[in-house]
Amino acid sequence: MTDVAGSLWQRILSGFSQSPSPQVTAMELMLVILVATALSLPKGSWRYFGLLATVTHELGHAFAALMTGQRLGGIRLSLDHSGTTTTYSRGRFPAIWSTFWGYPVPGVVGAAMVWSGFNGWGPAAMSVGTLVLLGSFLFIRNAMGLLITSAAVLGSALLVLFVPPEFTAHVVISLGLALLVAAVRDLAKLSNVHLRRRDKLPTSDAHLLYRATSVPSAIWILLFAAVVAGSWWVAWQPMAQVLTALPGLARQ
Repeated sequence: MTDVAGSLWQRILSGFSQSPSPQVTAMELMLVILVATALSLPKGSWRYFGLLATVTHELGHAFAALMTGQRLGGIRLSLDHSGTTTTYSRGRFPAIWSTFWGYPVPGVVGAAMVWSGFNGWGPAAMSVGTLVLLGSFLFIRNAMGLLITSAAVLGSALLVLFVPPEFTAHVVISLGLALLVAAVRDLAKLSNVHLRRRDKLPTSDAHLLYRATSVPSAIWILLFAAVVAGSWWVAWQPMAQVLTALPGLARQ
């Protein structure tokens, strides 16, 4: 067990260096897009992958709270993809700031992973992700949250230990795209709560922001969507260069 932990730590540390940019072909990227979609859209796969999106969402709230000097009470996660991050703030702006950074964060993280993968920082992105997940154990406050986070840490550790460094970038790009798709799916789910499932409004970040600011929930949802759209734009830049190699696109 000690040897495994030592190997994991060494692989995490060795990831913090830039490697050559991966050779991603247009056909491979198309396959990766299909895999990312398959992880985030079908109900069967979303039941499990959606939990990672929930963890990312709640960690977004937590990080935003810490960066504005709030005290973090803890994070609770459930298998139905719900989660709660409790923070204590003495000011209005910090509370609004931390509440905002939930739904957009899977998109932001996904774009960062895609950019890192294409630019030789795939191992570093994997190392950072593993360390963040390990650190999140300090803030988990329920048994199901510990189980979900443990599964995420285990998956990340296995990738760090057993995926050869030259393939790590490809895995990071795939996971990043899956999180970008997940961000869009979560926004659609949030919009549905406001349009059809209004009995669940108390669980909506947009509704909480409306109550705190009197700015309509629709505006907050549009702002979430703007950040997610910007994340897609960032991720699309390196992808577009690869996809131009496809015969149909190359002639345009």
